[in-house]
Amino acid sequence: MLENRIALITGASRGIGRALALDMARAGAHVVLLARTKGALEEIDDEIRDFGGTATLLPLNLRHNAKVDKLGPSLFERWGRLDILVANAGILGPLSPLGHISDHDWEDVMQINVTANWRLIRTLDPLLRKSDAGRAVFMTSNAPRGCRAYWGPYTTSKAALEALVKTYANELANTPVRVNLFNPGKVATAMRAKAYPGEDQATLTQPHQLTDQIMAMVNTEFEKNGEIINYNAE
Repeated sequence: MLENRIALITGASRGIGRALALDMARAGAHVVLLARTKGALEEIDDEIRDFGGTATLLPLNLRHNAKVDKLGPSLFERWGRLDILVANAGILGPLSPLGHISDHDWEDVMQINVTANWRLIRTLDPLLRKSDAGRAVFMTSNAPRGCRAYWGPYTTSKAALEALVKTYANELANTPVRVNLFNPGKVATAMRAKAYPGEDQATLTQPHQLTDQIMAMVNTEFEKNGEIINYNAE
């Protein structure tokens, strides 16, 4: 399904990113795995090698702007293109009244959830355009629809991300590249556990259950652009 495709996944060390990395590699893609934790990436790499897949590891903190900016040139030098981007990395930030949030916490959430994704777009856009059918997926959530009390930084960052990605999609309307957002809903992840510590994660959607829908979105035949695709638990 993804034979010989080059795929970059951010936040690849756990949760949805990890599940997606394994399934994309099984489907034949060469997966470029980006996360902060080198040890966790090496564990995934071992699993991928065990079933005959291939991966490249990129231990990188998305707070380091200059290093993010170098991604495009580095990938171009090695492969000359990028077929798939899944921008999965994100943080929750504090759940607190807006007036109690520190400058640092506000800026950190915006950095990871918005600014880093803009930098990824800027550095990787030329490579996606080099692909015969570049596909990009950015992770959103239900938060911008509800604007719940005490969720200000996270909700605002996801609303901004949606505006960013839809703008990018419109800029790509006359190209072979397609860019969309994916809303996974309630998923058993570390971020969800932080937000809802008393919740039984066994009752939630598991990360591996989402991968088929995301993989369909990065398929060359997927033509939707600038849309929010909600996880459909069929």
